[in-house]
Amino acid sequence: MTQLASVRTTPSAESRLIAGVCAAHMMSHYYLLMLAPLFAFIRADFNVSYTELALALTVFNVVSGLLQTPVGFLVDRIGARVVLIIGLALSSAAYAIAGLFGSYWMFIAMYGVAGLGNTTYHPADYSLLSHHSPPERLSQIFAFHTFAGMLGSAIAPVTLLTMQSFFGWRGAYVGAAIFGFVVLAVLIAQPEPISRHSRGPRSGKTAAPAARVGWRYLTAPAILLNLAFFTLTALMGNGLNTYLIVALGALHGTPPAVANIALTSLLTLNAVGVLAGGVLASRVHRHVLIAASGLTIAGVMIALIGLLNLPSAILIAVTGISGFAVGTTYPSRDMLVRAVTPPGAFGAVFGFVSTGFNIGASIAPIAYGMLMDHGHPRGIFLLSALVSLVCVSTVTFGFSRRERT
Repeated sequence: MTQLASVRTTPSAESRLIAGVCAAHMMSHYYLLMLAPLFAFIRADFNVSYTELALALTVFNVVSGLLQTPVGFLVDRIGARVVLIIGLALSSAAYAIAGLFGSYWMFIAMYGVAGLGNTTYHPADYSLLSHHSPPERLSQIFAFHTFAGMLGSAIAPVTLLTMQSFFGWRGAYVGAAIFGFVVLAVLIAQPEPISRHSRGPRSGKTAAPAARVGWRYLTAPAILLNLAFFTLTALMGNGLNTYLIVALGALHGTPPAVANIALTSLLTLNAVGVLAGGVLASRVHRHVLIAASGLTIAGVMIALIGLLNLPSAILIAVTGISGFAVGTTYPSRDMLVRAVTPPGAFGAVFGFVSTGFNIGASIAPIAYGMLMDHGHPRGIFLLSALVSLVCVSTVTFGFSRRERT
C-alpha cells in the first residue's frame, strides 16, 4: 500500500505514465512465463522433443542478450516511450502469430521477435521512471516496478492454463497477446508529460552528456561490477528456484508437498521484500549497506538449508527469510546502478547491466543441472549461498560516490 500511495502522490500525468510503465513490465514477465505451463501441450502439438522446443527459449535469450544494450542506446537517442511502445507491440504481435500459425519454425522465429521486443523493457522502463519520478520516492517506485514484474510471473501460469482449458494452447497465446495489446493501447493513449524531476530535458531527447556515453563508458569498473551483480543474482535465483524442490527431496527426503510450500514461501516473501526494500531504500540512503546485508542474510539462510535437515516449519520459515532478504536488495540495486549513470544515459546503462539477467538465466540450468546429475544436491544450496556472498563484493566495490537519491 505504501508503494501505491507513493505513486498516487505524484502529479496525475506522471502517475499514469508510471502505472503504464509498471503494467508493461508486468506483461514482460508474463510473457517470460508463457512457455513453461504450456510446454507439454505445445510439444505434443508440434511432435518435437523437449530440446527442440527449448530452442525457442535459447533463441529468445540470445536475441535479447545481444541486442539489449544497443536498444538502450536507442532509448537515449530517440526516446524511451516510443521504444517501449514498439517493444510491447513486437512482443504481443509475436506471441499472437506464434499461436495463430501452425508451423514449428514460425513458432521459433516468433520467439526471436519476442526476444527483440524484450530488449526494450528494462532500458526504457528505467529511463522513464528515472525522468518522471520524484527523487524522494524513486526507490519506492523502482520497487513497485519490480513487484509488478513479479506479479506478472505469478498470474501467468493460472491464467494461461485456464485459457488453455477453454481454447487450447494457441488460444492461450492469442489471449495473452490481447492482454499485451490492451496495455499497449493504454501506453499509446498517455502522452509523455514534461518531467519536473529530470536534470536534463525529456527522456525522449537527451542532452549532450548522453551523446558522450559510449561503449567505453560501459566498460568502466563500476558498470562492469553492476553487470556482474545482475548476472550473479540471476544465476542464484534461477538455479535455486528451479531445483529447490528436487534438491530438497534428494538431499533431505523432504516430501514434495512441503518442498512446494517452501518454494512458495520463498517466492511470496521475495515479492513482499521488494516492497519493503523500496520503503527502506527511501529512508536509509546507504544502499550498499542494504544490498550487502540482504545478500549476506540470504546466503547464510540458503547455506543452512543445505547443511541441516530442518523441520518442515523451520525450513519454510528459512526459505521465506532468504526470499525476503533478497527482495529487499532490488530497489537499492536499482538505485546503485542509477548512481553511476550520467544524466541522459539511463537507457544505455540499464540496458547493458540488465543483460546480466540473460547471462545468468543461460548459465543457471546447466550449472545447477550438472550438480543434480552428478549426485550433489547439497551443492545446489552451497553454490547459491556462495554466489549470494560473492554478490556482496560486487555491490561493495561497484558503489560510486555519484549516487543520487
